[in-house]
Amino acid sequence: MDAAALAEFLRRRRGELTPRDVGLSEGPRRRTPGLRREEVAQLAAMSVDYYTRLEQQRGPQPSEQMLASLTRALRLSRDERDYLYRMAGHGIPDDVSTAAHVAPALLRVLDRLDDSPALVISAVGETLVQNRMADALFGDRSALTGWERSDVYRWFRHPETERMLYPAHDRDRQSRALVANLRAAYGAMGARSRAGELVRELQRVSGEFSDLWDRHEVAKRFEDHKVLVHPEVGPIELDCQVLFTEDQGQALLVLTASGTEAEEKLRLLSVLGTQAFSVASTPSGAPATPLE
Repeated sequence: MDAAALAEFLRRRRGELTPRDVGLSEGPRRRTPGLRREEVAQLAAMSVDYYTRLEQQRGPQPSEQMLASLTRALRLSRDERDYLYRMAGHGIPDDVSTAAHVAPALLRVLDRLDDSPALVISAVGETLVQNRMADALFGDRSALTGWERSDVYRWFRHPETERMLYPAHDRDRQSRALVANLRAAYGAMGARSRAGELVRELQRVSGEFSDLWDRHEVAKRFEDHKVLVHPEVGPIELDCQVLFTEDQGQALLVLTASGTEAEEKLRLLSVLGTQAFSVASTPSGAPATPLE
């Protein structure tokens, strides 16, 4: 670990960002150029004291999980992320971790969305980051690990809970859409990719998935209109738009209200926050993602 280089890099990157770059309010009487230490700590979900010690070369070696949080908080490119890991005494993240590196361009858009649920997902449906409105609508998925992070996996592994977000008449359509989207990712990434691993795991645990997979339906949805059933506010009619990265490896999902009633329900969700959800309520701790 090169503590001096790590500290200087963190200070420089913090100084180059503005609150607007990360979706924060500047507030009155702002004197600090760039972000404050407490703002970076907030974005990275760590204590201010811990982050301060890193910048002052007094902190312990940060874990890979902590470095991943700093990567997102400081909106690092992949090259900058690799440098951060090396200066912290770690190797470059493996393919699985690399796939979870959120594209900075998508993060910049997400940071500016405050009144609509929005989230960034990987090609296999893993939620990489989501805003507070998505927390309120779907629950906080930040604690999920392994295949439980994938909405495709949860949909077929825990159907008794994961499908409650959808009206009963729309669940078959969603099942087919999820499989068709995974088939598209499988075709692009190959049998030995993470998509291939997910397919094999789902074939092992779900006969329903295997039957749908054998239909060889292939499709990526760029937009959709749907009704989602929230446990507190009831059915919400939403339009979903999708923005893909250039390599199609990640997508930003944005859900907007379809009509006045839906707008009112989203405003209510903004007040309710995540209080309607608890990790104990479902095996995975959150409902399924609305679109793949």
